[in-house]
Formats: sequence, C-alpha cells, structure tokens
Amino acid sequence: MRVKAQMRIVMAAVLALLAGGAARAETVYVRAGHLVDPEKGTVEGARVLRVEDGRVAAIMPEGPLPQGAKVVDWSGYTVLPGLIDMHVHLADTAETNNPAEPLLHSAMEVSYMGARNARATLFAGFTSVHDVGCFRAFADVELRNAINRGDVIGPRMAAVGAYITVPGGGGEVTGFAPDVHVPDEMRAGVVTSPAEVTQKVNYLFQHGADSIKLIATGAVFAIGTEAGQQELTEDEMRAAVEVARARGSWVTAHAHGAAGIKAAIRAGVRGIEHASLIDDEGLALAKARGVYLDMDVYNGDWTDEIGRRDHYPDDYMRKNTETTLAQRQGFQKAVRAGIKLTFGTDAGIYPHGLNARQFKYMVQWGMTPMQAIQAATTVSADMLGWSKDVGALSPGHYADMIAVAGDPTRDVTVLETVAHVMKGGDVVK
Repeated sequence: MRVKAQMRIVMAAVLALLAGGAARAETVYVRAGHLVDPEKGTVEGARVLRVEDGRVAAIMPEGPLPQGAKVVDWSGYTVLPGLIDMHVHLADTAETNNPAEPLLHSAMEVSYMGARNARATLFAGFTSVHDVGCFRAFADVELRNAINRGDVIGPRMAAVGAYITVPGGGGEVTGFAPDVHVPDEMRAGVVTSPAEVTQKVNYLFQHGADSIKLIATGAVFAIGTEAGQQELTEDEMRAAVEVARARGSWVTAHAHGAAGIKAAIRAGVRGIEHASLIDDEGLALAKARGVYLDMDVYNGDWTDEIGRRDHYPDDYMRKNTETTLAQRQGFQKAVRAGIKLTFGTDAGIYPHGLNARQFKYMVQWGMTPMQAIQAATTVSADMLGWSKDVGALSPGHYADMIAVAGDPTRDVTVLETVAHVMKGGDVVK
C-alpha cells in the first residue's frame, strides 16, 4: 500500500509538471502586412501567424484576436521566412591582405569573433546557415553549441568542423615562411590517401560535425594553389561520401575547376561550392545527379574593390579576376538549365551581415526575385535536410521570420535592410 501511495504521489507530481509546462507554452500572434510564401511562390495579403512553442501553428486572415493576446505587429511590413546562407565562415578571422592572418589570432580571440559574426548574420535576417569551415578545428562546432545553449545569439548552424584538404592545398593556411609551425588544430583535416580521408572524416563526425566539406580544387585565397586545379582525387572524395552516408550525413565540395567539379559529383557529393569554372558537361552532370550548386556570385566585386584598396596579394587578385565573370556566366546557364541553386555567399571573405547583397546579383544573372528568395529559403532548407523546420512558414515550421519594408518580389534589394527578425518565436531585432 505504501508503494502504491508513493507511486500516486510521483504520478501526481509528473502530471503537475506537465500541466505547468502546458501552462507556460506561449502563444504569439504575428500580424503581417503581406506574407511571402516561397513554397507556393506567391505573395499573400494581410495575414496573422499564430505561433506556439516557437513554431507556426496556423496562418489566418487578418481579424480580431483573443483578448489579452501577445501580438507582434508587423502589419506595416512584408514578412517572409528567415533566410538561409549556405556558405559562411562565422568562426574565423576576416579575409585581409595578409595570407597568414589566421596565425595572428588566438583561439580565444577567434571565439569572440565568431560570436560577433553570428550576431551580425542573424540581425541581417539570416536565421539559418551552413558554416562551411574554419582553420581552427571545431571552432564552428563550438559556436553552434554556444548558440544552441543560448550563450550566444546567432542563427541555427550546421557545421563541418574542419576542411578535408591535401597538404598545402586550398584548405590550408599558406603564404608564410617554410620554417613557421602551423598549429596541429589548423591541420586536422589534411589527408594524403583515401584511408586517411576515412579516418579524418570519422574523427570530424565523432567531434560534432554535421556534414563534411572537401577542398576538391585550389582556392582563390590560398597562396600557391590554383583555383582550376584538382587537388583531392575522386577516390579520396568518394571515401568521404561513403563515411558520411554511413552516418546519415552528406558532403559538399569546394570546387572551382571543371575537372574537380565533375570528379566531386561522380564521387557522390550533395553540393558544389563556388563552381566558378564549371563547363557544360559539369552542368549536365549536376542536373542529372540532382546536385546543388552554391555559387557566390557577389563577392568577386567586393574582393576587386577592397583588394585594390588594401593591396591584396597579386595571386589573390589574379585568381579573383579569372573566376568572377566565368562564375556568373555559369550561374546564368545553371538557372536556364533548371539546376538546383542554393543561396551561398562566402561571408567572411567580406564582412558578415552583408549577405543579402547577393540577391541583386542573382537576379541580374537570370533569376526572378522569387527564385532568388526560394534559393535562400526552400531550396537551401532542402539541401540542409531541414525542410520540415526552416525555409517556410507553413504550420509546423519554426517561427523564424523577417520583416522588410516593401515587396522583395518586385525589388529584391529591400532584403538588404531587414527591419525585424524573429527566431523560434522570439523577436531578436
């Protein structure tokens, strides 16, 4: 009898806790002057979004609300889902004219930089990001964890942990004297064989990586590498893909050159970063395999302007010139071909928070404003595997949304000035 009495007390306590949790479940109503629906490709009139426990519960016509309801009045704005940037480097130093810049900052300093960058990105309206690498291994993973704990304000993050790259390749810190020692944590993903790829990729997943980033070709911002030259072999890239699939994850490849792009696609990657020098065969292969292209068509202009002003290395400037126009022409072909194009900017090459400047370039090179918005919402959410949670505002999705003045489907540049941001039902700006 005593045991039964104790069980009744425990059950009553549990029920009380559950009831208390239900009582604390907050309901918020968001009034939207207009609502962009990227799933349908339409702009709706005035709507009210009912938000419960951080997710959209219902979308209703404008009308009376319950007495005492908590209301976020964005009726003077156009509301759309929080934006997604699929190519950022939050947890790292900014690009400068010094190739060895990452060696000049401590791990602790980089962590504060990451917090600042995350805040700027969120306030710019980007509520989710794919962080595709940092030189100090797992700095991005730790930043993601800090955001998830609520220690730091920032977007939802998917992190890669470190670059998988060949020695001296596009994912290495280069351009310094040969007797300078680079910390081991900056070389965590350096590989020389498929077997080492398997080992290093498993290591990254074991320490919190969400997906894997391969450096398939040289990089614009890496002294001694050529953007068009393939570095990782197809077998090495395939080894990474196999490990990721076994772990229920996926791989994306930094690849400027045509040969590296096609090798990465054949190896089974989900997406190609940059795709600057993609040829017609590569475009056809991407289309046939359903591979996403993530083409950062804005930052070439930033690099050209700031690089001249700040005297970036000639090597950087030459490669930037060789890739910028070619990438935009490839982007235009990809749009016409109906290839899946995400929104990725390479933020970190230019200051974080300016991500939305790319929308104008995507429209100039072939997209409609709605297609560009879809690239930064539904398409990018699909690539992340997060379509049930982000990229849209239909019921069930996180209440991640932004408010802008004007109609971005008529003038996409209004997205460069975000008035308000909500993440998970909380107004953060």
